[in-house]
Amino acid sequence: MKIPVYGPRLRKVARRHFGWPSLRPGQFKPMRAVLRRRDALVVLPTGAGKSAIYQIPAVLLPGPTVVVSPLLALQQDQIAALNERDDPKIRAVRVSSAETPAQQREAINEIREGRAEFLFITPEQLSDPERLAEVKALKPGLVAVDEAHCISAWGHDFRPEFLALGDMIKGLGRPPVLALTATASPPVRDDIIERLQLKDPEIHVSGLDRRNLFLEVAYCPDESYRWRRLTALLDEAPRPGIIYVATRRAAEELAERLTDSGYPADFYHGGMAAGAREQKHEAFTADKIDIMVATSAFGMGIDKPNIRWVAHMALPDSPDSYFQEIGRAGRDDDPAQALLLWRAEDEAIQRFFTGGAPDEVELRELAAAVRSGPQTKTALKEKTGLGPRKLGSYLNLLEQVGAVTTGHGTKVTTPVFAPLPAAAATAAVKEHERQQVVSRSRTDMMRGFAETRACRTQTLLAYFGEDLPKPCGHCDNCAEGTAAETVEATTDEPFPIHAKVRHAEWGPGTVMSYEEDRMTVLFDEVGYKTLSVPVVKENELLTAQ
Repeated sequence: MKIPVYGPRLRKVARRHFGWPSLRPGQFKPMRAVLRRRDALVVLPTGAGKSAIYQIPAVLLPGPTVVVSPLLALQQDQIAALNERDDPKIRAVRVSSAETPAQQREAINEIREGRAEFLFITPEQLSDPERLAEVKALKPGLVAVDEAHCISAWGHDFRPEFLALGDMIKGLGRPPVLALTATASPPVRDDIIERLQLKDPEIHVSGLDRRNLFLEVAYCPDESYRWRRLTALLDEAPRPGIIYVATRRAAEELAERLTDSGYPADFYHGGMAAGAREQKHEAFTADKIDIMVATSAFGMGIDKPNIRWVAHMALPDSPDSYFQEIGRAGRDDDPAQALLLWRAEDEAIQRFFTGGAPDEVELRELAAAVRSGPQTKTALKEKTGLGPRKLGSYLNLLEQVGAVTTGHGTKVTTPVFAPLPAAAATAAVKEHERQQVVSRSRTDMMRGFAETRACRTQTLLAYFGEDLPKPCGHCDNCAEGTAAETVEATTDEPFPIHAKVRHAEWGPGTVMSYEEDRMTVLFDEVGYKTLSVPVVKENELLTAQ
């Protein structure tokens, strides 16, 4: 039997069709998985070339490639980059709400007639049974899901419209699936695999240590000190840069204060009109805005290589969102900086955002509405009066407790042996409470990162289940020498990193990291817990699974 040689073929396609002289680290193995028709989940940092992982193999695969991603701006950038080479082998078209019906028909025709290879599409389009059948008839050879963390309720940018993607892909004839994201901690990875219904996927995580990015954290006793540290950064560092804040009001007020103080800045948040957001997005990309003050709504889809720094004016809600946001700096591989300015009060803001419990009565009425017969989400909105985001969130909870599922034509239906509406609503509220516990544990991990004296990159990567063998040398703790002292002081490890363990009260978990005499364990039910190693050993709190 002849064993295929993938490397030379992939490199040849990269050179001929994309003009890339070589592949980057972390790209080859997942590309090989795609060519072997294997499902794969790939975690690579922003700017590491995730798109190439589906683009290059797609030229060698039979059938077109369907690309699902959450943002039209992100799709447009990728389409423009593909089409500027004027090569029919890598031509891309799109079907979305931004195109007229005639443009959508022409896009499908181009794929059907072999004049285009990539079909970019939104989940909303695939939720239409006629559109799904139309795309299935194209016999796609691969489905690539970009920003795949959006399908996970544990992800920092959860999108309810992504929830039915697994069933939609099945409706396309179930071609191989490639899920791509820049940041996914173990629970997010598990959720992506489950929700996209990936079959025995290869998991590739690499390049999370950004060696050109200097990590610095400063505790700020008051707002005056926080302001002085920020303006010191602005005085010293080249631009452009992004300042992340916790609220929409804070974005507007800080941008105004900076501008009045001689640091011209603009603001961006999710409460702005779509046109204004797009205009500011384009202005920042075109170097017309040097300082952007923004909430977490800003950033996804920015293909801007020269961002020199990212500053956080409050503690992020989790290492997931922090890692995604700082990953926007230094994509050109030149030196860049990430500065976190935090106060203890920041945690109270995050606790507020994790917010209110779902309404059990509304959940019961929704479960009952679905039980009356298969329903579209539009029909359920009209019947229950729920807004689209709340409806998506409630359906997600009910799906997790086995009360609803996505049926034929992406209609929501009740599975066999589903709990009755009252029991389903009670179970969904309990599931929400469990998720809140895990969410709070992630905020605790973010504070642990801010307070650590160990190597910050080691601490951050440990959260994502990755082991950096030695201190990074590009964080403030490494520069001050405290990281080396911490390594020397580490206690003997009772369990290997990534070992499966069990706690009598908290159930099964995974050992994530050690620091001095503490260990962090990710428990399935209660999230991240930091434990004293001597206490664990003395009281035998954990047992090996």
